[in-house]
Amino acid sequence: MAQQTDIRAGGASLKPSTHGTSVLDNAVWAALDGPHAHLAERVGRAARYPDDVYAFAALADPRDPAAWADLLTLVGPGTTVRIKPVETVPEEWEVIGGGVGVQLVDTALRAEPAPEAVRLGPDDVPEILDLVARTRPGPFLERTIELGTYLGIRDEGRLIALAGERVRPPGWTEISAVCTDPAHRGRGLATRLVRAVAAGIRERGDIPFLHAAADNTNAIRLYESIGFTLRRRSPVLLVRSPGTFREAGAL
Repeated sequence: MAQQTDIRAGGASLKPSTHGTSVLDNAVWAALDGPHAHLAERVGRAARYPDDVYAFAALADPRDPAAWADLLTLVGPGTTVRIKPVETVPEEWEVIGGGVGVQLVDTALRAEPAPEAVRLGPDDVPEILDLVARTRPGPFLERTIELGTYLGIRDEGRLIALAGERVRPPGWTEISAVCTDPAHRGRGLATRLVRAVAAGIRERGDIPFLHAAADNTNAIRLYESIGFTLRRRSPVLLVRSPGTFREAGAL
């Protein structure tokens, strides 16, 4: 476990999460079993977000065969599912893709509102999807906006920058979908939005954290420069469930 660090905002010390950082080891499960339980599709020790919200599943304990059996019941045979953090899968499950991500936590971020930022809602989703398609900050789907607060900056009415909240394990909130239109980069828009989203997270007593692809060194460097600390690296796997329940020994 990473050592907890004093966390400050505007010179005032913030109380570290009473859940500690260990809850972040399995952040998607902790969110689906906690603050995002109302969104969870769940069978026993396996859960997932709806496919149009956030296409990830999670297990209470990835080492538990019973949790994998619950996941098979949840998703059905022959289904592709994205899951983290999982290093090994049962032999009946097929790994068909994946990568490595990094997790960073707020240890010295200056959080503050951005007066030019506007809160985005369902009517803004088509514009958000267009910006995400052009900048590729990570997955954003038709209902992702239901996960939390999303802020944007507009230029002459056009959405040019975005950041918002995604996974919410107890005591923590992930900042996600951080992106800027290529024509407007170099103005610090993403940093201002990260600070503004973080201000809202801290206001309700949570601590910000975020994820990035391990090979996205520019993003990692930026986040570290504004007050995030690298906590861990972990695999992200795309797996296919067994073709039948019998193959998984579930009968």
